[in-house]
Amino acid sequence: MTSPPPLCEFRSVCKWYGPVIGLNDVSLRIDAGITGLVGHNGAGKSTLIKLLTGQLRPSLGSVRIRGHRAWSSAAKRHIGYCPDLDAMYEEMSGRAFVEALARLHGYSRREARERTDCQLARVGMADRATRPLRTYSKGMRQRIKLAQALVHDPDLVVLDEPLNGVDPVGRTELLQLFRGLADQGKAVLVSSHILDEMDTLADQIVFVCRGRLIASGSLAEIRAMLDRFPLKIRVTAPDARRLAHALLPLELVRSVELASPDELVLEVERATEFFPHFNSIVARDGFDPERLEVLDASTEAVFEYLMRTVTHPW
Repeated sequence: MTSPPPLCEFRSVCKWYGPVIGLNDVSLRIDAGITGLVGHNGAGKSTLIKLLTGQLRPSLGSVRIRGHRAWSSAAKRHIGYCPDLDAMYEEMSGRAFVEALARLHGYSRREARERTDCQLARVGMADRATRPLRTYSKGMRQRIKLAQALVHDPDLVVLDEPLNGVDPVGRTELLQLFRGLADQGKAVLVSSHILDEMDTLADQIVFVCRGRLIASGSLAEIRAMLDRFPLKIRVTAPDARRLAHALLPLELVRSVELASPDELVLEVERATEFFPHFNSIVARDGFDPERLEVLDASTEAVFEYLMRTVTHPW
């Protein structure tokens, strides 16, 4: 029995803008769940998204959605796109805008209206959708863009900075919505500069830098790959100063800071090797640590370390 084609697949993709390389030899699969796309401005995120949504064609390689070339109409039926920039008919109401796009997907007037009502309710805009788009706040515009991206029930939802301008309550609501889409088996790609949200939101994270894919996988998987990634650990213990003296001779310990009489902060290399040594010292010398907390195993910390590694490999 032949297995179905992957939802989204980049195969050795390069994109050039004249002499400028926008994306360089990227191979990537995006499956059901939430994928976070992380990179500084100019890293290649926008190029990747435009290739994925069929706005650009690769110079080399292929981008396929359900086996179809990404720029084909067959592929675009599977994609919902919420762009970062606004491109709206400002005199239209939010409802009319979403319904018009539903009609462009080929739905009858009645079905387009029903689908529009459903998605406006889903994004929290059902009671505000009759106002002209020009009167909307940034957060309201983001919700309308999200509604039009979902109106045709796509398998892949591409969200470019979807939380820009959204207030904290709305941010929580939309994050729950993204998780709900993933729980339904959809693939959700979220490009965002708010890295700390990726820690709890994303099932996998894609890091790009200078047009290259420098790492992909779950945060834990990427973290495990970085064998020499310095990790900061806070230890709370009654005799923190004596514990610090016992740990300093370890080659894996880069630094020890005594934050208070009962708290110290360690910076260690190769954490998987360090923890067994730590346990041995605690057991041997009779220390009684009350708490051990990893401080920087976050998306932002991993990303900054990756960036330093790429830009200064020595």
